[in-house]
Amino acid sequence: MAEKSSIFDMIGPVMIGPSSSHTAGVVRIARAAIRILGALPTEAVITFYNSFARTYEGHGSDRAIVAGLLGYKPDDERIRTAFEHAAAAGLHYTFQSVGNASTLHPNTIKLSLSGPDGYRVEVVGQSRGGGVIR
Repeated sequence: MAEKSSIFDMIGPVMIGPSSSHTAGVVRIARAAIRILGALPTEAVITFYNSFARTYEGHGSDRAIVAGLLGYKPDDERIRTAFEHAAAAGLHYTFQSVGNASTLHPNTIKLSLSGPDGYRVEVVGQSRGGGVIR
């Protein structure tokens, strides 16, 4: 069954920029992952693939993913200072990049998360543009 878009997908999300796919979508992937985990994580290994691997620092995807792991929304001003907030919250994270995974969507992220109770999840998400995720 084909996915249907709404007019709100085409207009784009209210967000902190610079890019709906590299910031808003990234925040949404992280927020979906913490819902699966059931808590804010204490540790995260964040792997950026393909386009994300080459641009995550310059486009702010690194700050966006950390902000999302803290539960921030795509329009939260704290995205810009997410690293400082993560340190204060005790969130430990590392970034990895895989620049050429041809079987994956260009904007793919894998999150390996550990919660405060030791529960672990691994979530793979795609940012499809306009803040839309899969």
